[in-house]
Parts: sequence; structure tokens; C-alpha cells
Amino acid sequence: MEALLEISENDLGDFIQLSNKLYGLDFSGYAMESLRRRVLRLMKLKSCDSFAAFKYFLTNQELSDDDILNEITVNTTEMFRDFEVFKFLGEEVFGVLETYPRINIWHAGCSTGQEPLSLAILLKEQGLLKRSVQYCTDINSEVLAQAKKGIYELKEMKEYSANYIKSGGALSLSDYYVANYGKVKMNKELGKNMIFTKHNLVNGTSFNQMHMIMCRNVFIYLTTEQQNKVLRLFMDSLAPRGYLILGAKESAVFSTVLNELEIVNGKLKIYRKKG
Repeated sequence: MEALLEISENDLGDFIQLSNKLYGLDFSGYAMESLRRRVLRLMKLKSCDSFAAFKYFLTNQELSDDDILNEITVNTTEMFRDFEVFKFLGEEVFGVLETYPRINIWHAGCSTGQEPLSLAILLKEQGLLKRSVQYCTDINSEVLAQAKKGIYELKEMKEYSANYIKSGGALSLSDYYVANYGKVKMNKELGKNMIFTKHNLVNGTSFNQMHMIMCRNVFIYLTTEQQNKVLRLFMDSLAPRGYLILGAKESAVFSTVLNELEIVNGKLKIYRKKG
């Protein structure tokens, strides 16, 4: 029978300290139970039957930072996820954004790029794409490289297409990609004004004068303290009256920056920085 892997609080502390010291990766703000599950998964993948064996891998740097990031960080995403959010943006927010000569949008934790592409399609359909700049950041350089390519599985497009229509899409999603050998390549025009940059939300610097920040399904992996730290970063990055969009299971209601925000749509977790 396979032995059950276990790690203690002290082991987690050692992992956080070593990954920071040896790889420059700071996981101190991650929710401990989530981090525990991800570390155990990584230990199993590397055939480490104890934390001591796993510590050997870390101290001898037999792993790369992307090896660690790919298992510790969660990179699940899709196009037009939570279509109600995109529909609301198209109907209620784009009309405000179009008043700016240049529209600055930050996708914090963009993963493999499906969300920026979703927004790019809707911006194009409302004539706003050419004056929009989307800053796409993630801590993981490997997923950023995938995002830059804009290549995805054809089998995923059926679900994406249904959500695109529900989001208020005016055409067919197939108008925005070329399919070949079970893959699709998104049109280059969509990514022309996207800037991909590696960025650590917990320790990174702010961006200036963002009119909208989308950071969805990242906070669920952070402690309350680190969520507040990242929200402070967002407030420093948003232009007055700029929008902040969080994930369905996330909230700024109990945060330290709530007094600086207006709740635009509580159900969809859409906020706006006060003027």
C-alpha cells in the first residue's frame, strides 16, 4: 500500500523559506491549506516519499522555478468565463471607457491569456480595440509564453463559443481564429496591443493610470493580509473612477480599501475607485 504523504506546519515554513531563498519565489501569502495540497502534489510528482527527500530536491536546485510555479500556482482559465461579467462590461462599462483617448487595462494573473483575448474581441466589436492597451501579467513565465502564442485546443471552442454569444458577441467566435490539426490560432490583431510581463502581485510595483483591472480567481489562494496588500497595489494603479473586477468567489467588501471603492455590481464583484 502506498504511504500517505504528510507535511507539517514547520515543513511548510521550510518550503516557503527555501523557495524564496533559492528560487526567488515568495509563497508566504498563500492560504496554508491550499499551499499544503499543492506542495503534496509536487512531492508526489517528483517521487519524494518524505519532506526530507523533497527538501533535497529544493536545496540542490533540481527543480526550476517554472517547475514549482506550474504546480503551486493554479492556471485554470477559459474564454468568456462567467459570461455575465463580460455582458455587463459591454453594456455598462465600455460606454465609460470610450470617453478616454487611450484605454489602459491590466489583467493581473492572466494565465494562458484567454481572458485578455475575450475582452479584446468585445472591445473590437465596439470599436475600442485600437485605442486599448492590455497589460497582461503573471508570476509564471511559462504560461505567459503560451498566452503570447494565442494557440488553444479546438475542442474547447464549443464551450467558449456558447459563452461568447451569452456575453453579447455580435459575430461567430470562429471569425476570430484559424483552426488546424486540432488547434486554433487566434487572430494576430487581437493581441497587437497586448503587453505581456512577468509580475509578482504580492511584491510587485504598481502600474499607472489603469482604467480597468481584472484580477479574477487569484485572491482565493491568498491570505487576507496578502489580499489587502494586493488591493492596495490595485488602488495605487487605478486612475480615478477606474474599475476593478474580481472573481466570483472573491470580494473587496471586508478589505482595508473598501472606503476608497464604490460597489458597481456586488453580485458580479465589479467595483469602481472613487473620484
